[in-house]
Formats: sequence, structure tokens, C-alpha cells
Amino acid sequence: MEIVLALAIGVLTGSGVYLLLRPRTFQVIMGLTLISYGVNLFIFSMGRLKLDSEPVLVKGFTATLANTADPMPQALVLTAIVIGFAMTALFLVVLLASRGLAGTDHVDGEERKGAAE
Repeated sequence: MEIVLALAIGVLTGSGVYLLLRPRTFQVIMGLTLISYGVNLFIFSMGRLKLDSEPVLVKGFTATLANTADPMPQALVLTAIVIGFAMTALFLVVLLASRGLAGTDHVDGEERKGAAE
């Protein structure tokens, strides 16, 4: 289970970095989004991967981290998802405004002459 999670974090982060280096603004926004997903998975994995543990307190069990899931990484990831969604929506609005004003969606504002699209 840990190797699958580590591979997923690596693929999301690697793909996000690749998209961040692209010349178009939409690709940069998608790269930032993929990196944020990778970071969210990383934070979630810091709470230890546990199978068959109770998510909340149950009568008859003492409240220790040995028999319950850690709620702090879950709360941090949930907050990061909401903030990431708002950030992506704001970036998309700025992208559309920039495209309308500049007439291009390149990061530097200029299309390269002779570059293959």
C-alpha cells in the first residue's frame, strides 16, 4: 500500500513540475493543481496508513493513536483541498482576463515565431 501511495505522489509531483515548465498559462495552472494534489497525498500519508482502524471514538476502546486514525492530517488535507479549489478558480479568472487583454495565452505574453504548436 505504501509503495502505491509513494508512486502516486511521485507521478503527480513529476507531472505537475513538467506542466509548470510549459509555455501556456493553462498548462501552468494544471501543473500547480497536480502539485497541490501530490502535496495533499503526502500530508495525508503523514498520518500513517492504517487498515481496519476506527475513524472516530467507539465505546469500549481507549482513545489512543494505536487504535484510531489520526484526524489532524485529514483536517489539514480537507482545508488544503478547499483552498486549492479557490486558488485554481482565481487563476482561471486571471488566465481569461490575461488572454483577453494580451490576445495570447503564453506565460511571457509573446508567441514564439516558427515554434510548432
